[in-house]
Amino acid sequence: MPLQQLPSPARLARFSRFARFGSFEVDLRERKLTKAGGRIRLQEQPLRILILLLERPGELVTREEIREQVWPHEFVDFDAALNTATRKLREALNDSADNPRFVETVPRHGYRFIVPVAWTPEVQAVAPVESRVWRRPQIWFAAAAALILAAVAVVGFWRSRHVGSKISPEDTIVLAEFVNKTGETTFDDSLNTALSLSLRQSPFFKLLSESEVATTLQQMTRAAGTQLTAEVAHEVCQRAGSKAYIVGSIGSLGSKYVVGLKAVNCQNGDTLASEQTIAASQDNILDALDGAASRLRRELGESLASIQKFDVPLARATTPSLEALKAYSQGLKAFREKGPFASLPYFQHVLDLDPNFAVGYRALGLDYSGLGEVDRAREYFSKAFQLREHVSEWEKLAITADYYLNVTGELDKATETYEQWIESYPRNDGPYSTLGIVYALQGQYEKAGEVTSRALRLVPSFGSYGNLAIYALALQHFDEGRRIIRDAQASKIDGFEFRTALYALAFLGADSAAMAEQQNWFAGKPEESVGLALASDTEAYRGRLGKAQELTTRAVESAIRADNKESGAIWSANAALRQAAFGNSTEARKAAERALELAPASQGAEVEAALAFAMANDAPRAESLAQDIRGRFPLDTQVQSLWLPAIQTQLALGRKDPTHLLNDPQSASAIEYGASLFASNPSCLYPTYIRGEAYLEAGKGSLAAAEFQKILDRSGMVWNCWTGALAHLGLARANALQAKTSHAHAAARVLALAAYKDFLALWKDADPHLPIYTAAKAEYASLRSRR
Repeated sequence: MPLQQLPSPARLARFSRFARFGSFEVDLRERKLTKAGGRIRLQEQPLRILILLLERPGELVTREEIREQVWPHEFVDFDAALNTATRKLREALNDSADNPRFVETVPRHGYRFIVPVAWTPEVQAVAPVESRVWRRPQIWFAAAAALILAAVAVVGFWRSRHVGSKISPEDTIVLAEFVNKTGETTFDDSLNTALSLSLRQSPFFKLLSESEVATTLQQMTRAAGTQLTAEVAHEVCQRAGSKAYIVGSIGSLGSKYVVGLKAVNCQNGDTLASEQTIAASQDNILDALDGAASRLRRELGESLASIQKFDVPLARATTPSLEALKAYSQGLKAFREKGPFASLPYFQHVLDLDPNFAVGYRALGLDYSGLGEVDRAREYFSKAFQLREHVSEWEKLAITADYYLNVTGELDKATETYEQWIESYPRNDGPYSTLGIVYALQGQYEKAGEVTSRALRLVPSFGSYGNLAIYALALQHFDEGRRIIRDAQASKIDGFEFRTALYALAFLGADSAAMAEQQNWFAGKPEESVGLALASDTEAYRGRLGKAQELTTRAVESAIRADNKESGAIWSANAALRQAAFGNSTEARKAAERALELAPASQGAEVEAALAFAMANDAPRAESLAQDIRGRFPLDTQVQSLWLPAIQTQLALGRKDPTHLLNDPQSASAIEYGASLFASNPSCLYPTYIRGEAYLEAGKGSLAAAEFQKILDRSGMVWNCWTGALAHLGLARANALQAKTSHAHAAARVLALAAYKDFLALWKDADPHLPIYTAAKAEYASLRSRR
């Protein structure tokens, strides 16, 4: 629509109400700008300029056009007014004139909007709630599923330009199987993946996701792994409401190769664009394919500026080795069909063939992260980060975000990188999903829910649904969590994230039959140790520590059988913490030592073992581990702000030095409620519990009661963690202390008796000789006898 004919906002809203770019959204009807769901105040003139620029992304909007549209009949100092309005616009977008991300100044002429814009008539409302993973295998498996898989495409035919409708940023494209007419198996799969990686560089195109293809094939009564021949891709394209499909081919011409690409309108069968090129030898095929793909992008409507910015040569962005690309393709297929364990050997072979394949290192990092082998994953994420300057913009953002999230643990930098990724590729669901995880790790569950809802609007993946449900629980929105899971299951989406969330809901609803149903689902699966660890936590929550220990032993053995020693180490460290909390110091130290033996370099095992040693009164070992952790993870947000303060407070508590807490009060911050990387649930709130214990030791009953109440008020975060059970006892002791020291001693005594009853009812079937249990019964009897 020409700018001179730009309709009023009210008229424009009838066609497209919302404009999205990066992590921002403009609601034309409400006249507001938001980022990640948060309102950003913007005056009318800057907003009108923004709308003009959004209407013509990539094009010059002249100063004269801006004057006519924004100040048509006003006598103003135009230069000053325009400078002020654009400055305010850039401030709202956190943009810079010197290094623009959105609004580029064309000196003496006007302005240009330099990122893709998506226009939609409405936004599907999804409640901003959710929950995400609690222990690494679950979180990172979902992240891996969201980020590692990409549809693959194919091509074919003669080069020509075709008149007809082009692709718009709102359209999706289906990529068909590459047609190999040469008989050379090296080209099988490898050219599919190469084309997919080439097109993924473009922020203009949106490839139909793997999950959407599988869902569409299911609707066609075809198997999920059905090959997307041109005919099948045509039907998938029609059923999914996509605009076009791309099919490619390679054939022999003497000693040379002919590479072709063709984009077909799947509604009427018209050819939208086609390209053909000749490669002089096999060594030149990737260059030939890369050039054809770039020209096809231009024919289909992508601007020259965008292509120039997002077009790194394939051989440099990936690998010059077709064999490595083929192995990488096989790894993607194995991951898609059987999960990260099956894809490991393929990705390892990729690096044998090309040790400089950055995307291959990232794939292995995602595999190991998904398997809970966090320490192994760091090695590959770090290597990918070292090679990031040789990849495309898409991969560079992905690799950088992985590095900050998984290696250094700098959640602020990870957040910034994911936001940049979203700004550059606003229609890719992966960065939205993982940014939700980053928010959850910082305890910002509402933000996590909002951004994950945006991911779901782009692609309804099992990882995003699972995370969203768990964020809902963390916000105490239990009915919403059930609705999210029902919606996912109605769409035939299932996975261990759902089963974990269903188990949590069953536990919170005291539904033992539903918990057993989810336990049966885990049995025999690669995630079996997760199910066993959940059951172990439930037994411990009820005080049945003997049964809990049996289940932990089975969980550790299951993890070791799956070549996942790090997860086994974390289950053992979890057991050490509850043994210490229940008063079994000797058993706690043994379990902590076992955890460190299984995975001595594991961050999760080390931080939990350090805290367990501190709780078990082994100060020298705890202090030594804390010093090592501080040195190994100096930038890690959770280590420095959550784990180390908790360890230090517990060490002070062991020294009978409550003044440590009183002299250095630690008010709870959002990070304290952040999702845990090392447990089966979002957060056990260890720092909160330990602070409550320290206040008890200091004789501060009211302060202690407030800390324990925080845990009881957040059952959707704590789930079946032992801190949730012992918070009842902590609250009882805090009120009993107030009954001795406060003027309102009678009321405090009533509250204390009620809290003791709650705890003893919870532990009615507890192992009778647990030290903390016998102490609680004695305290209750003593309090009852006092009048």
